Amino acid sequence: MNTSRAYVMTARAASTARTGERILDAAIELFWQRPTDELSLAEVARRAGVSVQTVIRRFGGKDGVLAAAGAREAQRVSQQRGTAPVGDVAGAVAVLVDHYEEMGERVLKLLAEESRVPELGAIVAQGRLVHRAWCADVFAPALAARPEGPERTRLLAQLVAVCDLMTWHCLRHVAGLDRPETERALVELLEPLMEDAR
Repeated sequence: MNTSRAYVMTARAASTARTGERILDAAIELFWQRPTDELSLAEVARRAGVSVQTVIRRFGGKDGVLAAAGAREAQRVSQQRGTAPVGDVAGAVAVLVDHYEEMGERVLKLLAEESRVPELGAIVAQGRLVHRAWCADVFAPALAARPEGPERTRLLAQLVAVCDLMTWHCLRHVAGLDRPETERALVELLEPLMEDAR
């Protein structure tokens, strides 16, 4: 009896988790396709194959869906970027540019909507934290070579700025560099900042 009940509860939990993932998949797909203020729970529910009530019960409404989707995407970005080799500027830049080539235009859309859709503020802030943490991890040898305090803080700020999405956008789309030249430009900007780590 207890084994049977445990099996049912486990199966139910797995089904609930799969439903939650379908809802987030649908929300993310819709988010990238249209302005956020046009995203409706009814359309998310329809694409996920569930009722609006199921979406509300699982996430508490549109804000909850956006927050959960943002958290899941931040985790995915962290995993993808986590493959960057520590202390290897060219290797780190290749991983970073992989990410921007895949997601850069989408994130620019997110940034453009931030001032109009207050719910996006937390997602953008989370993205900035992920980016800063990535820079701190990947460039740890250069940071460790600087004394604690303003010098190290300034170096981290410089690394965050050079590796920022907008720097990639300026090089890749405003200046019109191809991908290899964009990577080369980023490496050339970063290498002088690494000198004290050598």
